[in-house]
Amino acid sequence: MRIEKNVGERRGREYSDSKKKRRRQRMVSPVQRLYETCKDVFVNSGPGVVPSAEKIERLKAALDMMAETDVGLRSNMPYFKSTTYDKPPKITYLHLHECDKFSIGIFCLPPSAVIPLHDHPGMTVFSKLLFGEMHIKSYDWVDNLPAEPTPIANPLDKGLEDSTGLRLAKVKMNTEFRAPCKTSILYPADGGNMHCFTARTACAVLDVLGPPYCDPEGRHCQYYYDFPLANISVPEEQTGDYAWLKEREKPEDLTVVGALYKGPKIVR
Repeated sequence: MRIEKNVGERRGREYSDSKKKRRRQRMVSPVQRLYETCKDVFVNSGPGVVPSAEKIERLKAALDMMAETDVGLRSNMPYFKSTTYDKPPKITYLHLHECDKFSIGIFCLPPSAVIPLHDHPGMTVFSKLLFGEMHIKSYDWVDNLPAEPTPIANPLDKGLEDSTGLRLAKVKMNTEFRAPCKTSILYPADGGNMHCFTARTACAVLDVLGPPYCDPEGRHCQYYYDFPLANISVPEEQTGDYAWLKEREKPEDLTVVGALYKGPKIVR
């Protein structure tokens, strides 16, 4: 009888502990779960280091489930309204977390706001549209063509006074997104490392970068002009849309301001 009593007590404690664990899991916010997932996914993060396929899928799954309410956003907030009509709308950035391994932040875009074509050197980037409609166009560098690909369109015919510094790129994505939708992922050398966001409506994009931008380490944000080509002479298996990209300074009419994140807190 004594043994049976001990077994029953142990099972009772195990059941109680299991209930407490499930209760704690339910109480953890989606933002906290995202942070904990990022810590594991980017534990070995570094320039050009891509997490394993399993870890990428786990982080993607966590982001796929997130919506604006999980980060305390509403579409009627001032971030998503244009205050001027004689210049491009101001974009607001909400900082959630940054360390040497990864960063988490949210871009809040009013209708017609544009994040111009820019790159993510050595980074793996996850972008989740939380609400709204957005157009994304992205490119990858073309490094595997013959030494002398023959463009059918001359870059000087595209309005360029100087063709110095041009580099050939291929369109990876040219797509409209409407929330709810899946997370888009780009890699250091694939997946559309250079991309441009155009807000069709007010929208918010949750971004996770691993590793984050770091000027001292050479990971700064480079902006580009793009000059599409109608066609280019390439092997049949590499057909697609191409463009000349040319480095540029940060656009003068691009205004990104920081604001205090007021959503669920991250416990570090």
